[in-house]
Amino acid sequence: MSEKHSNSSSHSASILTVGTGWFPKTPGGLERYIYELTHKLAANNDRIEFCGVGLPEDENTPVKLHNLGFPDTPTWLRLWKIRNEFKNISKNINLGEIDAINLHFALYSFPILDLLPKQVPITFNFHGPWACESQEEVDKKFTIWIKRQFIEKKTYHQCDRFIVLSQAFGNILHEQYQIPWNKIYLIPGGVDINHFHDHLSRVQAREQLNWPTDRYILFTSRRLVHRVGIDKLLTAVANIKPTIPEVWLAIAGRGHIQNLLEQQVKELELENNVKFLGFLPDEQLPIAYQAADLTVMPSQSFEGFGLAIVESLACGTPVLCTPVGGMPEILQKFSPSLITESIHVNSITDKLQQIILGNITIPTRSECRNYAVQNYDWNHISQLVRRVILAR
Repeated sequence: MSEKHSNSSSHSASILTVGTGWFPKTPGGLERYIYELTHKLAANNDRIEFCGVGLPEDENTPVKLHNLGFPDTPTWLRLWKIRNEFKNISKNINLGEIDAINLHFALYSFPILDLLPKQVPITFNFHGPWACESQEEVDKKFTIWIKRQFIEKKTYHQCDRFIVLSQAFGNILHEQYQIPWNKIYLIPGGVDINHFHDHLSRVQAREQLNWPTDRYILFTSRRLVHRVGIDKLLTAVANIKPTIPEVWLAIAGRGHIQNLLEQQVKELELENNVKFLGFLPDEQLPIAYQAADLTVMPSQSFEGFGLAIVESLACGTPVLCTPVGGMPEILQKFSPSLITESIHVNSITDKLQQIILGNITIPTRSECRNYAVQNYDWNHISQLVRRVILAR
C-alpha cells in the first residue's frame, strides 16, 4: 500500500466533493466524516463545492452546498434527478476551475461520472463495500449484483486514486474490486477533539443525562442493523448479569431491527439493565461517552474504521471491540487487551466480565484522551487527505 503522498500546492484549491447527506441533518459516520473533512479544508481557504442528496437549503456553512435530489424518492428517479441537477448547477460550480474531485459514495457518483472534467484527478474515499453491506442486510441477489458490478466497479475503475480508513478495507478494495495497491492510500478517520472532549467527570456527565450514578455503565452508539452485533451484546449482558447485577447498557441509535432488539431485552429479562436512547443529538454524544465506564463495539462484519472508538477515546472512555475490519487497527497499538478473541457471544461475555471485575487493566482517562489527540486529530488528518486529493 502506498504511504508516500505527492507534494501538493500550498495555495488554496477548488475541490468538488460528492457524498450523501449533510451532517447533522443526516446522521451517520460517513456524513460526519465528510462534514468534518470539508469544514477543515474550507478553513484552509480551499473552495469546497459539495454535492449530495437531501441537503439543507439555508445552512450557514463555509462549504457551498448543492442539493441533487431527495433520499425518499425511488432509486432510479433519484439517479435521474442527480444527473439532471448536476447538469443544471455545473455552470455555477464552474467545473473549469476545479482542481480536484473527491467522491465518497458510488451510487451518487455513478450518474455524473461522464459529466466531470476529464483532466481533473478523481480521488474516491472508500468507506466500505456497499454491495456486501447490503448483502448482510439480506438484500435481493439481483440488487446486490447491480450495486457491485454495474455501479461500484464502474465507478471505482474511473477513479485515479483511493483513500481507505484501514488496512482491512484496503484489502477489500484490492481483492474484491481489483484496485492496484499503488492507487490506494491509507489515512485513518479523524475526530474533532474540541467537540469530543473530557471536560466532565463521569458523575457530572451522568447527572446531565439523568443516568444512574451508582452502576457500571456500558455505552454503544450504533445504527441498529444486523451487522453491528447489538443482539450479541445483549446476550453478553444477560450472561454477566448473575455475577454483576448492577451492569447497565445504554444504546444510542435507530434502525430497522430496533423492535427485534427490544423484544430480545424482554425475553432476556433485561428491562432494568438496558435503555434504548433512540437518536442521540450530537451535542449529547460527548456527554454520553464521558458518562460511560466503557464503550462497546460488538460489530460482526464490515467495520471499515470504527469512528465511535476514537470519539470515545477522545472523551476519555476506553473501548472494547471485536476483531472486525479496521477497529483492531486502532486499539492494537494502544490497548490490545480490549480486543475480543472473536465476534462470538462467549468471547464478548468473557472480556466484559474480566474488565468489569478489574481482572483486565484498562487505560486511564488521560491516556485515552492523549492517544486520540496524538493520532486522530482532524486538523492533522485533513491535511493528509488534502495532499492525496490534490496530488497530480
